[in-house]
Amino acid sequence: MGNDGGSIPTRRELVREAARAPTTAQIKETQREQQEHSWTTCPLSHKALARPIVSDSVGNLYNKDAVLQFLLPGDDGEGISSKSDCEEVLCGRVKGLRDVVELHFEVDTELSEHPSDHANAHRHQRREGWICPITAKPLGPGVKAVYLVPCGHVFAEEAIRQLKGDKCLQCNESYSEDNIIPILTTKEADKERLIARAAKLAEQGLTHSLKKAPGSKKRKKQTMESSADATNGTTVATASATAAKSTASSNGIKNSATASLTARVLNEENEKKKRRKMMGLNDNLDSLFTKDKKQGSKGDFMTRGFSIPASARR
Repeated sequence: MGNDGGSIPTRRELVREAARAPTTAQIKETQREQQEHSWTTCPLSHKALARPIVSDSVGNLYNKDAVLQFLLPGDDGEGISSKSDCEEVLCGRVKGLRDVVELHFEVDTELSEHPSDHANAHRHQRREGWICPITAKPLGPGVKAVYLVPCGHVFAEEAIRQLKGDKCLQCNESYSEDNIIPILTTKEADKERLIARAAKLAEQGLTHSLKKAPGSKKRKKQTMESSADATNGTTVATASATAAKSTASSNGIKNSATASLTARVLNEENEKKKRRKMMGLNDNLDSLFTKDKKQGSKGDFMTRGFSIPASARR
């Protein structure tokens, strides 16, 4: 390469500007765009969010019909992404309708997008305005919103925090502090709390909607049967120990193992005595025999024998 009038560019010439870290304003703008997309688009069907809308245990929003299509058995449902893509989005949080809560938004027609602003309406993919029924603030990326479980009514978070009640302001249904679910939260503390809540409910056999999880009754029945078996086993073991203790006490022996061994030895001795009686080895027959073979002429009748005189031998 040379003598042709060309040149080899250097790195400095190719890279005019070094990569710069995004500014705080750029990060906020990116997060706002992501929030706007999540508030207007269903991640399963990639269509505009339209009532009925449901939420999972971490506050994500979905079209209810898209969730139903995902839960239907068989191949990929119509109008949604592939099953694998949906599972990647849901991360195992939705296995049935009990794992989601249907949300009830307060709609204000005055805040709905004006027909003259058609281009903006097409961009945001939403026509109706959702507001907090207490503060009348529009709900969206600019306002932190929450909903209550199990009723599903949606409010601005500041309204719930300031009132500090335990009953829904719309339907008067009771709720607890743990069942205030932030919608599309970006705070790590809120995400960790929601994950811990879901794990606690699973241990109790409940779903996100506070309904019983499928199969929880069966698991409860199996647990009860296991407990009954354990109780029966304990009862049998206790009865056996009590019987051994009673036997030991009756023989005057405190140690149950020693008492068992003693009883076995006594049984063997009894068996030997029975065999002796059957063979006729009584005391009268025993007296005819001697145990000492060196007694010679002083022996008994059976062992003394007959000796030949010395004169007869000649």
